[in-house]
Amino acid sequence: LSRARGAFIAESEVVVRVLIERGRFPVRSLLLADARLDKLADLLPRIAADVPVYVASQAVLDGIVGFHIHRGVLASGARLPPQSATDLLGMTPASDARVVVLESLTNHDNVGGVFRNAAAFGAEAVLFDKATCDPLYRKAIRVSVGGSLIVPYAEGTLAEHVAVLRARGYTIVALSPSDPRSENIAEMAPLGPVALLLGTEGAGLTPAALDAADRVAKIDIVPAFDSLNVATTCGIALHRVRSWTRHRG
Repeated sequence: LSRARGAFIAESEVVVRVLIERGRFPVRSLLLADARLDKLADLLPRIAADVPVYVASQAVLDGIVGFHIHRGVLASGARLPPQSATDLLGMTPASDARVVVLESLTNHDNVGGVFRNAAAFGAEAVLFDKATCDPLYRKAIRVSVGGSLIVPYAEGTLAEHVAVLRARGYTIVALSPSDPRSENIAEMAPLGPVALLLGTEGAGLTPAALDAADRVAKIDIVPAFDSLNVATTCGIALHRVRSWTRHRG
């Protein structure tokens, strides 16, 4: 319902602080437990004067939300107009540019974790297909600790994203533990601008996605175990790619 109305819900003090301090998304309103008002008083002058701030008892908040919301801090934000990969990515990316591409990630925790990693490691953007869940879903924002309010993103088809990345000079690296072409990412030499392509857990990347990649990489784990969580994989891969820049310096 919030998506249809062009809105989203930010939950917890940490996430609401990111929403207000970063200023990327307009704030529509705040709803605070009376016990949390003093702790957030420093933020209130930073929002527009016409933005309503509602304060209620914990019992009223629980009744509105439908369960005990122990954080007691909610904000409604306004979504930005949709952007494409073409809008987000410059024609000449920096040599250390990093982009994350998601195919069919249908778990909000994983999407939130990916955006948290993308924010932590300085990714330029996250691109995803229409099967991937909404990064501004309440739980995804919360799991991302506000990362999905920081990192620019674009929804589109995988083919559209790949076409733009190729035109911009990115090397597309698919993460797959079982593909016979997989190289140990820890042993890969620096590749310049990189787009990391990750698929859903279980089935992994589709054959079409693997075919679209320039290279296929894996993270070395013990042979007796199957694979890593996709958000964990994303974090390790982004850390490795970021280390290429440090090693060159």
